[in-house]
Amino acid sequence: MRRYSRTTTLGLGYSYGTSYVIPTIRNNIANGSIRFQETFLDEGERLDILAGKVYGDSSLWWIISAASDVGNCLQCPPGTRIKIPNLQDVSKFLGG
Repeated sequence: MRRYSRTTTLGLGYSYGTSYVIPTIRNNIANGSIRFQETFLDEGERLDILAGKVYGDSSLWWIISAASDVGNCLQCPPGTRIKIPNLQDVSKFLGG
């Protein structure tokens, strides 16, 4: 496997890291088509840990990252406002 090969998202045939996915998530959150909850990161908390708690899969951290307009899951300081999208809603816009 190549280091930067694309991984399919949610088994729907699209790959994260593409120009399609991030704007799709952000635009549909902005227009109310994707429901979300807001929270703030605590000390030592990361998006992958949060994704594991909320979605049961820490590899879905990138969905929270895209929705929250933040970069790498390890670079979010405590107090960062985080949007946690409803995974079923996200699935509708990523090929479902």
